[in-house]
Amino acid sequence: MKKNEIKIIIDKPVEDVFEYTTNPENTHKWIPSVEEEVAEQYPPEIGTVYKNRGINTEWDIYEVLEFEENEVFALANKKDNYIVRYTYKKLDDSQTEMIYFECVKEGELSNPFTDDILLNLKSVIESEDP
Repeated sequence: MKKNEIKIIIDKPVEDVFEYTTNPENTHKWIPSVEEEVAEQYPPEIGTVYKNRGINTEWDIYEVLEFEENEVFALANKKDNYIVRYTYKKLDDSQTEMIYFECVKEGELSNPFTDDILLNLKSVIESEDP
């Protein structure tokens, strides 16, 4: 598989979903393979570097390619030719459609996201207080 796309509806305002998914302090709460994530700065801008790692693993390094508040957040891991892109769409004042898209330019995705990961995000963010 060279690309993977998953769509989910989250019962939270688009501003909340965007802030939650771009904040490195939250990543480990909804992505089971991530133990820790840090960013050079938050909120990020194009060129900001994010780093994350799992338990007993090396840091993976990503650079922000696109950042449009409440609309799009995209990063690239140049080592793996890997790109991940989140797009956000306000459905109404309390619902957001989020599309998770990931791809590699060459080879296969080594560990593609599954529906379960985004269902975990939905569960975690919907249970948190605003």
